[in-house]
Amino acid sequence: MIKQIISLILLAVSIPMSLSAQQTKILTAEKHNEYGLVYFLPTTVLNVEVTAEIRTMKRGPYYQYARKFLGTDDVIKNDASAARITSLKVVPTGVADTEASYLMQLKPGALTYLCVADDGMLLAINKRLDNSQTIRKDGADQSAQESARSGKEYLKYVDEDFIASQSSFKQAEMLAESLMEIRESKLELTRGTAETMPVDGRQMELMLKALDEQERSIAEAFTGVETKTVVSRTFSFTPDEEGRFTLLRMSDFAGFVDPDDLSGAPVYIEISDIIAPDIPVDAKGEEKKIPKDAVIYTLPGSAMVTITFDGKTLFKDRIEMAQMGMNFGLAPALFTDKKQPSWATFNPVTGAVDGIGTLTGESE
Repeated sequence: MIKQIISLILLAVSIPMSLSAQQTKILTAEKHNEYGLVYFLPTTVLNVEVTAEIRTMKRGPYYQYARKFLGTDDVIKNDASAARITSLKVVPTGVADTEASYLMQLKPGALTYLCVADDGMLLAINKRLDNSQTIRKDGADQSAQESARSGKEYLKYVDEDFIASQSSFKQAEMLAESLMEIRESKLELTRGTAETMPVDGRQMELMLKALDEQERSIAEAFTGVETKTVVSRTFSFTPDEEGRFTLLRMSDFAGFVDPDDLSGAPVYIEISDIIAPDIPVDAKGEEKKIPKDAVIYTLPGSAMVTITFDGKTLFKDRIEMAQMGMNFGLAPALFTDKKQPSWATFNPVTGAVDGIGTLTGESE
């Protein structure tokens, strides 16, 4: 009699990443804040999104009889695990550097306002913005794993003679005979010569699926079981100097592990070739000076970012970063002019000026 089994082929286990979509708020000059608006500039954080595949191999209890009864040597002979990185993506984001605050001092009655992120990072002056960047933080793994198989599923299809036998050779022989019977049953069904034929296509599908599961389970007693798990995690790294650093480690058994866990092989991130920003020049080509009481913003620098694992380069690109640059400033009068005040927007990742213009004119 054909035994019917319903099995799940894929089990998806999803653990949300720690994501924080930043909101914005408006700061206005009021008596309670003594008409002073306090803000922060960003530090650039590199969020490295890593996806890896972990293969777990478990040998079957009758692997040594595979050649005799199945005619193959393509079997797992030793339990093992292996991990490899399949994809890697670097997403720069900005977070407020709260160790240094800046003040825009205004006079009573001033209509000037600041738009800042919820952490106080400057986003705009005299303009309302939505902060579209999503801050990714180190979090739990996201994983998708094939249905866990113990390698003992074949025991569901054995009889009392198998259980009573003390000979592994005899047990392997009985399993091989069952395997041949299953394959013959599948062939008879597909040819329409089975003693009991299904009444419709749906029943045929269920019967063949049950036979496939039985065949797979018994064959795995010889060939072994291989399971693949895909895991993803975001790692945050804040560069502040040149050098090579351990971003994370990859373990063949545990997947992602901490940088100081020597059970895994290191994934390195290297910061090199830092280039300082150019200071703005005036119409005469001379370097500008920071105006008095300036609205401070960032002139970002850049650095080459290289990520390697097992001697292979997974990522290499030049990235602009706030902390590799320097502070500069805009004249406050630009934003307090009562006749034609200006607006400015700032890059939430690097702190650079993204755009500037007048409230009645076009942006520059």
